Amino acid sequence: MLTSVDALVPLLLIASICFVVAILWTPSFIRLLKKYRMGKSIRDASAAPVMANLHAAKAGTPTMGGVVIWATVGIVVAAFAFGCSVLGVRPACELNFLSRGQTFLPLGAFFAAAVVGLLDDYLNVRRIGPRGGGLRVRHRLLSYTFIALVAAWWFYTKLSWDIIHVPFVGDVPLGLWYVPFFAFVLVATSHSVNVTDGLDGLAGGTLLAAFGAYGAIAFSAGKFDLAALCAAVFGALLAFVWHNVTPAAFFMGDTGAMALGTLLGVTAMLTNQPLLLPLIGLPFVVESGSVLVQVASKKLRRGKKLFRSSPLHHHLEAIGWGEPKIVMRFWVISFVAAWIGTVIALVDRS
Repeated sequence: MLTSVDALVPLLLIASICFVVAILWTPSFIRLLKKYRMGKSIRDASAAPVMANLHAAKAGTPTMGGVVIWATVGIVVAAFAFGCSVLGVRPACELNFLSRGQTFLPLGAFFAAAVVGLLDDYLNVRRIGPRGGGLRVRHRLLSYTFIALVAAWWFYTKLSWDIIHVPFVGDVPLGLWYVPFFAFVLVATSHSVNVTDGLDGLAGGTLLAAFGAYGAIAFSAGKFDLAALCAAVFGALLAFVWHNVTPAAFFMGDTGAMALGTLLGVTAMLTNQPLLLPLIGLPFVVESGSVLVQVASKKLRRGKKLFRSSPLHHHLEAIGWGEPKIVMRFWVISFVAAWIGTVIALVDRS
């Protein structure tokens, strides 16, 4: 019988393998991005004067760094699955975490969002589209929504799941309302992670905390394949952060932020702990909320802004906080919030 210790060792191996694979091929990928001039375009000063002034020096820094994360996870998943099912290699079977019940859906949503994000990044690099290039916000939201609805339909019809867990209360059936709830969680999470991706290492560190928390929650619930997926993302993400800390060698881009936000939302639903997501992903909520508050303030107060710039990390830059200080403090808040969320989930389960 599989014990918790037996299941923990493969998770550590998977995270380590993904870290090593990602860290080895990232320098070559960065050189490739530079060769083909896949540099980030900074928003026009007329549209975002504060942010444009603060980040002018970052123009041209390679983007699409999220490819390192999802490509590494995809390669490792495919290698283990092939080694097990085709070659019958025992170690590959022991590390294989591709399963219909736990990882088909999150991986499908992960890669679908990555492709949409990759298109957005390419348009931004080539300055195709409004405001310096890239998809319009409404087009991004439509993309999130389509992927979310497909995932929600799969979850509701294929897995016959329509309940959410309320910590310390129990499971609450939603019936057909589960579909829009599922879609809302994915869209909100994807958008919020994308908004947070604005400083060197900011999104990477906060996502490490969130995936670490949900990996622990999945593990405690006996969803070992899902926990292994979180471990794989954690390892690849850690390698990305190695190269993304100030000064960043490359940026995550929408192909990373959209994909990881979507995967985080699906993972929250699969662990049946979506109501803990606002706590575990607290920085994402704060960042997205600051944008909503800024927009509301400008509309209701005749153009007056509450923040010098939004999201919040740009406001903090504008009032004199250094980029490393902002990022490090967000990381601290992320890990504390994720730890508290994990404790709540474990106590509730016990």
